[in-house]
Amino acid sequence: MTRELPSSYYKSLFTIIILLLITTLSSCSKKKDSFIEPEVVKTLPVINVDSIFISLDEVIIKKKAESIDKVFSNLRRKVGFNGTVLYAEQGRIIYNKAWGFRNLRKRCDSIQSDDMFQLSSVSKMFTAEAVMILKNEGKIDYDVDIREYIPEFPYEGITTRLLLNHRSGLPRYESMADAHWPDRKKPFLNEDMIEYYVKHHPSPYFKPNNGFNYSNANYALLASIVERVTGTSFADFMKERIFDPLGMDNSYIYEMRPDTLVSAYLENVVQGYYMDRRRPMQAPNEYLNGVKGDKIMISNTEDMFKFWTAVDYGLLVPDSIQDEAFKPGSPKSRKRKDNYGFGWRIPSKYPGCYYHYGWWKAYRSFFIRDDVNDKTIIILTNTNKGPNSDHFWKIINDKSNPIPPASVNITYWETKIGSRFPYSSYRDRKVLE
Repeated sequence: MTRELPSSYYKSLFTIIILLLITTLSSCSKKKDSFIEPEVVKTLPVINVDSIFISLDEVIIKKKAESIDKVFSNLRRKVGFNGTVLYAEQGRIIYNKAWGFRNLRKRCDSIQSDDMFQLSSVSKMFTAEAVMILKNEGKIDYDVDIREYIPEFPYEGITTRLLLNHRSGLPRYESMADAHWPDRKKPFLNEDMIEYYVKHHPSPYFKPNNGFNYSNANYALLASIVERVTGTSFADFMKERIFDPLGMDNSYIYEMRPDTLVSAYLENVVQGYYMDRRRPMQAPNEYLNGVKGDKIMISNTEDMFKFWTAVDYGLLVPDSIQDEAFKPGSPKSRKRKDNYGFGWRIPSKYPGCYYHYGWWKAYRSFFIRDDVNDKTIIILTNTNKGPNSDHFWKIINDKSNPIPPASVNITYWETKIGSRFPYSSYRDRKVLE
């Protein structure tokens, strides 16, 4: 008769078997480890991060850039486009390229994308910004007679707002200077302009606020108001309050001293050329280039885009001040397609868009902004002839290959360039951009 073993026996046997298995496995593991060379674990594999993370936007951005490049390639071939182009969308610079030559007469010395040009009337948006900064600080009142700041000025009822909106009715200072300035080897300056209005008192086109007339005199006087209010030169004010804080290292206001002669050509800038003759003719410097505020700012496309970023994020003045730049300053009129704010034209054809063009002494410039779709195009050229703006509006209005938005780290930007913007509004907006 077989005797049945107690259950405690089986439990003990099971425990022994488990312990033997663990010991065996542990022993095998130790034997495996002993065969690993120390050098093998010391050497880490090199991993190319770019091969793991792929930007899904790259393809779209490349297509957009290629389509823009095709436009300017055709313009270069057909009409000899000569200059620089920057296109940005959704906070991203998509296209930044230069075409043609600095020396058009010899067709040599290729233009670079960071080259500086004379901005012509696109300078006006920067002058308007200077006035808005002083308005925000309570140093300028838009709606008082400008004789508050320039007491000797002979015309009554003209306000800073009317100058900004081109509704002063003032006649052109250029015609007055051409008729009376005795020596064109000497620069005609802003103070000379004011003196000539006092001395010659040309008849205005209309009474203040009785019409619209685009005139360089308006923005030249705005620069003079900045100088009178601050006690500093317009060039220094722009450098200290706009260019330096925004890191616009390739921007300045061209300035001539009253005790100097007009130089043969503009210095430290891509030279302008007249293309009317058989061969391009380099544009000489001009005695009227002594007048600031309406023109004669020097910059490049990248600095101009920095300026727009600051405007977009309300870094220089609060939104309540900045927004006035984009409000129509004149009543609607059948005779006038577009309106004018503070340094920006407002097209009726394209709601939510703003722009300004410039032409002065062989330089042409274009700044177009689509605020609805966050698109910007800036074109600077050094010829008096070239493609018209229709080509650039087609790029702005092109709906193909829309670019996804990119965040702009303004706080990092402030820190990086060592500046702060105490009046900025972007932190107070309900939806941070």
